[in-house]
Formats: sequence, C-alpha cells, structure tokens
Amino acid sequence: MITDTQDQAAIERRLWKALEDHQTGMLGIDGAPKQTQPMTAFLDEERNQIWFFTRSDTDLSRAIGEGRRASFIVQRKGLQAVISGELTLQYDPARIERYWNAVVAAWYPLGRADPGLTMLCLTCEAAQVWLSDAGPVRFAWEIAKAHATHAPPELGGRANLSFH
Repeated sequence: MITDTQDQAAIERRLWKALEDHQTGMLGIDGAPKQTQPMTAFLDEERNQIWFFTRSDTDLSRAIGEGRRASFIVQRKGLQAVISGELTLQYDPARIERYWNAVVAAWYPLGRADPGLTMLCLTCEAAQVWLSDAGPVRFAWEIAKAHATHAPPELGGRANLSFH
C-alpha cells in the first residue's frame, strides 16, 4: 500500500494521464452487472469528473434515473484502477460541444442536434489503483523469488485515492 502524500498525488496524475491517453474503460452501475459496458471517457480533472456520451434511451441511461453509484474500470499497461462515484444523466450542450469529435460523431449520425444525445457524468469520489512497471523479465524473477522465499512477489503497489 502506498501512503506517502507525494506518491498519492503522483498516482492521481498517472491515473488521469492514463485516462487522457486512452480514454476507454468499463462503466457500470454498482449492483447491476448487466449494466456494465465499454465507454469512452472525457475528463474534467478540475472537478474530478468523467463524462461519457450516450443516448437517453439506452438501458444504462434508464437505469440511472436521478443518479446511481457507479464504477469505471480502467486497465492499461502498468496501471489498473476502479474509480467510484455518483453517476448522473446530464444534458450539457457546452460539454457536448467541448468533447465532440469525429469518433463520437460516428455514433450519432444526426450530429450534436440528435434528440437522443445526452451525457453521463461520473463525479469521482475514490479510486483503488494498482501499479506495476515490471516487464516480463522482472515478473519472471519475482515469481521465481516468491517460490524460493515463500514470500509474495513484489511487482508494484496499491493506493486508495480520495477525490474530495
């Protein structure tokens, strides 16, 4: 477990950078595994929010109602995370304009004026982050060492982040 405050800030920056670079993950409503699906994330780091384009008539949108607890799962080389918070359905024309791009447009053939177009906002409260920079050689070494010493392999660390 990583506890140093400076390390916490560095881990948070690394998490946001990973999301900024790759933008994808699995979004799900807590307690509703059938409502988990791949989504593209758009970050608002200053507000600790992650935004997603969706349609107002999807199962996920209908299940959210006035808001639900949700988790966004991210996996990248050397970083895995579960970000949790409150997920709400929000039609926000300014954000639609801000995040609109050619990839998003492919999903909405009627464009920004599509009557079903809306957004989801995950207000991030906490995250569990697992980090490892071990390549295949170090991984093999740590596994062999663990068998020899009967101690767990040392392949990285875990941190609990709070976004309040």
